[in-house]
Amino acid sequence: MIISQSSGVPIYQQISDSFRNDILEGKYEEGAYLPSIRGLAKELKISVITTIKAYEQLESEGLVTAVQGKGYYVNAQDGEMLREQHQRKVEGALLEAIKYAKIAGMSDSELTDTLNTLLKFAEE
Repeated sequence: MIISQSSGVPIYQQISDSFRNDILEGKYEEGAYLPSIRGLAKELKISVITTIKAYEQLESEGLVTAVQGKGYYVNAQDGEMLREQHQRKVEGALLEAIKYAKIAGMSDSELTDTLNTLLKFAEE
């Protein structure tokens, strides 16, 4: 995990975003434990409080559960929820692409053609 002190995004948010992506992409399976709070804080050279805040954010989203004396483990992920999470990411990326396409002066048909071309390359 790489944390940037100068990104403008709070460190706890960077940590929770990283774990969220890993969980939703299936890198952490149901029941897997996240690194210990102290261990992660030491590894990243950050405050334990920052790590706790990141883990608590993941818990509030229902992605992990705290077990007294053991740490945080990954909850079972609902397939529909995973699909919805990925769909939101796609929508966000497409909105970003539309924004840049407008800045570049691309027409809707040029943007659609570009997307279709990229889709064809992705299939190969």
